Amino acid sequence: MSPILTDPFFYAAAIPAVVLVGMSKGGFGGAMALLGVPLLAFAVSPVQAAAILLPILIVMDMVSLWAWRGVFDRRTLAIMLPGAMLGIAVGWWTAAVVTEGHVRLIVGIIALLFFLRWATDKLGGLERIGSHNRFMGAFWGAVAGFTSFVAHAGGPPYQVYTLRLKQDPKLFTGTSVIFFAVVNAVKLVPYFALGQFDTTNLTASFMLMPLAPLATLAGVWIIKRMRPEVFYPFMYAMVLIVAVKLIHDGVVSIWF
Repeated sequence: MSPILTDPFFYAAAIPAVVLVGMSKGGFGGAMALLGVPLLAFAVSPVQAAAILLPILIVMDMVSLWAWRGVFDRRTLAIMLPGAMLGIAVGWWTAAVVTEGHVRLIVGIIALLFFLRWATDKLGGLERIGSHNRFMGAFWGAVAGFTSFVAHAGGPPYQVYTLRLKQDPKLFTGTSVIFFAVVNAVKLVPYFALGQFDTTNLTASFMLMPLAPLATLAGVWIIKRMRPEVFYPFMYAMVLIVAVKLIHDGVVSIWF
């Protein structure tokens, strides 16, 4: 048995990581999910942490799909998912060239500018409600697919397009659940092809998996009881946290 599977420190890092990611998958936005890999990386390498978490993410996606079944915006998915598939393909093709640090920094800056624009509009009483745009939806879907593959950071690009639509919180969450369930399922193929899974990583994933549905359902329970006037400021606050985290991680990875 691999040493990490009997190391208490591994579980001290892995259990909180899985709980945070699970609650995020239940509808809490991407901020807590971004803490998953860094937390687990205290015990293993970041690459190994990402590989261990991906099968757990698939289980969380299945629970979320059941919890939010029948609640989704078909048009958002029709516009964004084809772009996401292209983004994943580009990520696979450029896996040996593009660094995770640069991707995190770029996505963090995009997310920060997006938050600042919303905050400026909000303070000025000019908060905008957008409508669907095929080109912009396909573009941000592609960016979300690419950044999800390269750096597990697909949430901010997805939110840049969808938060401006001001959908009902349940509709917004149910749609994002389907989007990322499809993205994560498709990512399995190139991850296998790139050798990201081995016996140790898969065993660790299965040992942590019982936590996945419990944490995900806890997130679902809370989000289903949130009013829109609470949900959207909360989500934009999550975007800001994600932006700061990504910029920090990107800067540290590139320059330190």
